[in-house]
This record gives sequence, C-alpha cells and structure tokens, in this order.
Amino acid sequence: MTHYLVTGGCGFLGSNIASRLVEAGEQVTIADNLSRTGSTRNLTWLRNQGTLDFVTLDVRDAPAVDAFVSRVRPDVVLHLAGQVAMTTSLADPRLDFEVNAAGSLNVLEAVRAHCADAAVVYSSSNKVYGELGSVRLEEAERRYVAPDHPDGIDETAPLEFCTPYGCSKGAADQYLLDYARVYGLKTVVFRHSTIYGGRQFATVDQGWVGWFCSKATEATREAAVEPFSISGNGKQVRDVLYVDDAIDVYLAAAERADSVAGQAFNIGGGIHNSSSLLELFDRLERLTGAEMRYSAGPWRAHDQRFFVADCAKAHRLLGWRPRTDIEAGVSRTLDWAGELLEDTPAD
Repeated sequence: MTHYLVTGGCGFLGSNIASRLVEAGEQVTIADNLSRTGSTRNLTWLRNQGTLDFVTLDVRDAPAVDAFVSRVRPDVVLHLAGQVAMTTSLADPRLDFEVNAAGSLNVLEAVRAHCADAAVVYSSSNKVYGELGSVRLEEAERRYVAPDHPDGIDETAPLEFCTPYGCSKGAADQYLLDYARVYGLKTVVFRHSTIYGGRQFATVDQGWVGWFCSKATEATREAAVEPFSISGNGKQVRDVLYVDDAIDVYLAAAERADSVAGQAFNIGGGIHNSSSLLELFDRLERLTGAEMRYSAGPWRAHDQRFFVADCAKAHRLLGWRPRTDIEAGVSRTLDWAGELLEDTPAD
C-alpha cells in the first residue's frame, strides 16, 4: 500500500484523485484549508467514499507544513494546493505569491527534511509561457489556428512569466525542477491547460468549461436568463482534459518518478479535444437545446489567444494519453451542472 498525500485535496482535482486512490485501497491523507467554494462539500463527499485522513492545513504556514509532513511521511505528494484564478492574482498579488510560490517552497522544504524519497507531482500552469506572442495565429470563422503548431505547444516553448499568477506558478514550477537538480528530489511538473468535470464548483473566474455548462443548464430551466459576458471575441482556444484522464497522468507520474524526476510536461486534452469559446457554445446549444446568449467585452489582460498542449512527451515517457473525447466530457459535465442546480446550499 502506498501512502499518498494530496495537498488541496478538497478541491476539484484533489477530491477526484483522492476518491480514486481510496477506491484503489491506498492510504490517503488530504490537506486543505477549505477556503474555496465547494471544498467543505467535497470533504463531506470524500468521507462517504471510504477511509482517509484529513487535516486542515494552510501551505503558507511553514512550521505547520513542516510538522505535518514530519508526522505523515508520505510516499507520494500530489501538490495541488494553490490560488487558481488570474483575476484574484491581479487583485491581491501578495496572497497569490504567498500561496503558490512560498507555499510550494514550504512543501518542498518539508519533503526534503522528512521524506526525501517521496515522489512529488506539482500542478503548474500553461501561464508560465506568457502570452505566446511568438506563435503565429490565423483567425478562422470560429477559432484561432496556429498553423506552425499542428499538434499544439510543446515544452520547448520559452518561459515568459506574465501576470502575478504566471509569476507565482512559474516560480513554484522552477523550484520544483531545481529541487530535483540540486537536492535530488523526485519532482515532476505538469503545465496544465484546462481540466474539467464533476466536483468542480466553477466560477466566472475559474473553470470556464464548467461555468458555461452551468449557464447552458440554467437556460434550459428558466424562461428568461440574462446574457452572460465573455472576454474578447470568443475565438480563443484551449484544449480541455476530462478529470478522469488527469488522474491517470498524475498516477502515472507517481509510478515513474524515478525515471522522470526533474522534468516538466505540458498536459491537456490535445488538439483533438481543443475548443474555442464559440465552438463550446455551439456544442452546448446542440446538446441542450438552449440558446447561449452572451455579450462580448474587452480582452482579459495578457490572455493567451491560443494554447493547446502537445502531449507527445507525456505519451513517450509516461505512457499516457487522453482517453475521454470532448463530446463525452462535456456531456458528463452538463450532468454535474444539473446536479448543482438542483442542490446548491451555502458552502
């Protein structure tokens, strides 16, 4: 039995991973400060899945993190705790830095001191690549296209930390990689595109697929729904990765940490699971029969017009590729949005 520690274990990805591990009979400890919307509901749900240990922990508290890791001494650390919204980083860059950069350093130092043989897999972001201004784009009818990158963006793209969120995630990203080089820790970094699916309490600032699924669901049940707003023209493109496939790649990295330590991977649904906002709206209208009524506003500052992860390195070194196509994933996420609409108590 492997002992897994999941930081941010009551969040969207963390709760799904913890559930999978409990189902598999692994020893699971989750740590979370329960600050995000839905986290307490996810904790209640997890406790109904089976046996696990939960500790209230804020990764900004270095002594508490050190004492906690010293006590549990996990075999694998899935470090998912973080501040996840770019808008929040712009409003409060110090909080963003303290959670993402300093918090990750606290976790690394505790692992180095108390369980240096543990595999550590970190949830980074495509935002470490900045605006990707060097990527040539063409504007098609419903999306932007990157003709020089038919399979997406790989890990050779230059780093360009942009916005406080990009800086804080990028700093943590580089610390994780450097702790493998300098201290020999078995760290792996995932630079994520969009992850979506059940247990995500999406907001207008974070979790765009889930958010628009909720808008479509509302439109099917209410006679008059106010139009929502989007940033830009709706042609911006991301690849989307269903949460079950994200779990698979985390577990693959944990199993192969000895051979891939100190490496970063671009992780997403890939070009075949890419979508612009407009294309997602088309799909949602077809699946639900609802009209996606929206108004277009200014572009969000420093947003990428196009990011699709080229997952070839993850397939080559981790034996992983996405299995859930966008049609199936969006359908399941609509089901989850329907559940939330039926039952939305205060967190």
